[in-house]
Amino acid sequence: MTDTTDIEGTTTEELVIEAREAQRYRQPSRIAKVGDHLKREWQLYLMLLPTIIWLVLFLYKPMYGLQIAFKDYSIFRGISGSPWVGLEHFETLFGNEQFLRALRNTLIMSAYALLFGFPMPILLALMFNEVLNQTFKKTAQTIVYLPHFISSVIIAGIVITAFSPSAGIINTALGWFGIEPVYFLTKPEWFRPIFIGTGIWQEAGFQSIVYLAAIAGISPTLYESAVVDGASRWQMMWKITLPSILPTIIIMLIIRIGNILEISFEMVILLYQPATYETADVVNSFIYRQGLQSGQYDFAAAAGLFNAVTAFVLVMSANAISKRFSRTSLW
Repeated sequence: MTDTTDIEGTTTEELVIEAREAQRYRQPSRIAKVGDHLKREWQLYLMLLPTIIWLVLFLYKPMYGLQIAFKDYSIFRGISGSPWVGLEHFETLFGNEQFLRALRNTLIMSAYALLFGFPMPILLALMFNEVLNQTFKKTAQTIVYLPHFISSVIIAGIVITAFSPSAGIINTALGWFGIEPVYFLTKPEWFRPIFIGTGIWQEAGFQSIVYLAAIAGISPTLYESAVVDGASRWQMMWKITLPSILPTIIIMLIIRIGNILEISFEMVILLYQPATYETADVVNSFIYRQGLQSGQYDFAAAAGLFNAVTAFVLVMSANAISKRFSRTSLW
């Protein structure tokens, strides 16, 4: 098949190519499009500017200091003047018994928090959703939200007082049954249950807000149809409420897995003592002691970098698995 030719000898195929080229050159470039968008939405970007500046100054600029994990850092020589030592600090880190103990404790406590702490906000949200009396519902929500807004120092003080062997309410109650007072916070075997229980009490109520918001987005027509079909409230919860908030649950689970090494070390430091290091010492408290108390900034930076890289890998892995099997993911 031969191409048709116009009076000037130009084929149809060449005309099509020239038309496409002309159209491509007439279209604005990507930079021009971005410029036009910024001109139209400059007020929004102006409001976003303080957040961007904060992120650059306090999150991205400090990344320059991560290189001390690979240097024999001296505070007098500075970052640039300190000599490189490669992976020496990481080799020392993974041969350090205290770090391995802290890593083991972190994983165990995170597993307990995930097993017992993660479902609690979901259960609270489901229970609040079933409460019909609005006055009681609002009062109960206020009570369970309140611990989140109390300082960790005050929470730790309450816990220490409650478990005090002399005047604590726990030992007082045990005394009613003839049980001798126990100094729980000096017993390594009791630290993890106390820590996990304290975390649930402090955060479960506030975290339930996310699931309550997801429940509020469920179409009421689904419940109306279920009532017409004769479904009980229990059946509606299992067949409508839980499946509808499942994407939110998965997203929160991915975030929780990414923070599996980020144990609330402030509470750990406030509650633990040398007698409970065996079960209470975690990675972040180890970094705190090595970096701030012992002044081994390079060694602590290596531990912190390991913590961050592990969290990144966990988030990426959890997101990929969720995206593959449930089609729900962060990105």
